[in-house]
Amino acid sequence: MKAKIDILREKIEEGKLGGGKDRNKKQHQKGKLTARERIQLLLDPGSFEEIGALVTHRTIDFGMGEQQYYGDGVITGYGTVNGRLVYVFAQDFTVFGGALSETHAEKICRIMDLAMKGGAPMVGLNDSGGARIQEGVRSLGGYADIFYRNVQSSGVIPQISAIMGPCAGGAVYSPAMTDFTIMVENTSYMFVTGPNVVKTVTNEEVSSEELGGASTHSTKSGVTHLTAMNDMDCINQVKKLLSYMPQNCEDVLPKQPYTLGDETRMELETIVPDNPNQPYDMRAVIDGICDKGSFFEIHKDYATNIVVGFARLAGRSVGIVANQPMSLAGVLDIDSSKKGARFTRFCDCFNIPLLVLVDVPGFLPGTDQEWNGIITNGAKLLYALSEATVPRCTVITRKAYGGAYDVMNSKHIGADMNYAWPSAEIAVMGAKGASEIIFKKEISESPEPLKKHQEKEQEYAEKFATPYLAAERGFIDEVIEPKETRKKLIKAFAMLENKVVKRPRKKHGNIPL
Repeated sequence: MKAKIDILREKIEEGKLGGGKDRNKKQHQKGKLTARERIQLLLDPGSFEEIGALVTHRTIDFGMGEQQYYGDGVITGYGTVNGRLVYVFAQDFTVFGGALSETHAEKICRIMDLAMKGGAPMVGLNDSGGARIQEGVRSLGGYADIFYRNVQSSGVIPQISAIMGPCAGGAVYSPAMTDFTIMVENTSYMFVTGPNVVKTVTNEEVSSEELGGASTHSTKSGVTHLTAMNDMDCINQVKKLLSYMPQNCEDVLPKQPYTLGDETRMELETIVPDNPNQPYDMRAVIDGICDKGSFFEIHKDYATNIVVGFARLAGRSVGIVANQPMSLAGVLDIDSSKKGARFTRFCDCFNIPLLVLVDVPGFLPGTDQEWNGIITNGAKLLYALSEATVPRCTVITRKAYGGAYDVMNSKHIGADMNYAWPSAEIAVMGAKGASEIIFKKEISESPEPLKKHQEKEQEYAEKFATPYLAAERGFIDEVIEPKETRKKLIKAFAMLENKVVKRPRKKHGNIPL
């Protein structure tokens, strides 16, 4: 038996080397960790259990029969992150450039199936040159098998993709269907067709970084939700993300220990300027409401006129969707609507309560917005919030104008508790534009049109640009002092903890994609 055990140990040790010491060294020279090092960083010490360590590919064409590596370029298994079960795969670039083969895909599918059965998050550490071309359609079929499981898992277990190297061609669609994507700056990229193909087809000269690097996808396309300085930072962000999420759609939210005290936050009293046209940073409001240091922003550099992210309120996870007056005055446009809708739907999938902070002057006007579908894209945010069954609270800090008032989690689309600060302005439009329409004749016939316009603007503002008409109709549950906001929200979300909503029986809705 000892001889047989020695053979087993030799095979396991050989598999742990991946493509060999020289290739592992090259990985380090590129500023990247090896696949095993990444898993060790992610999981609690000693918790990793590998599955499929001795799998090898089945290809004999093109001399592949002489090139066999245990594990076939991907490490799969499970372990714990801060004591909670997580399933993981890590592609190994030192073995055939991490290229996906039939057996490589089978290993990933196996671990995805186990994640669904076990009801725990699935984390993919991607570092692959794409399909293994020596296998032809078999590798393409492997991708499709993975894509199918991504869709079946969606909304059942959290799925996180870390892009820690190349991710090109068909490989990009799996991360695109997961809940969150994190890219490492300068060492990762994602694109369907690479720079060489782009040059051949369109004659455009572009580098891999410009075409699909972390900066490009975090600011222009919105493909990636987070960027990381290096592999270690990336892994830490994955762990932080997981800390806000339940294990699955039927699990309870994680809660950190918290002792209630005097939850008054005086700093909230001075954030909104007296001048209604002066911007302020909505993140200051978020920091004043939530547990100190708990806000974890998502999609920070994309569609900056809306802010989304996770935070904690008295130790409990909440999702935040907030207009940002510092960018485009906080208007809703195509990109911000999509960003808000996607985040809203994730929170609803996993029973994470939603806090919506409102300071929105309306939808962004212009031919560019109209021709590119602001109507259907704006409707995505409206649909997502209307569809959400989680506890939903709204605080209007300043402007809530026009259709954007309706969209931003108004009482009319099912919000549970709606608050407004005394600075709130709830109206069809701003006082200036409204007075120009309502009092057009009086202004034009006045010997001093400018003075008359200012008078009428003031008259409209005093009557309509306040929270009190909405409060009188019950559209606002309470007008509150800013310093009391945190206290009110803690109580409201605690009251709503066991909220149940029964929706009409149907297969699924048809969100305006």
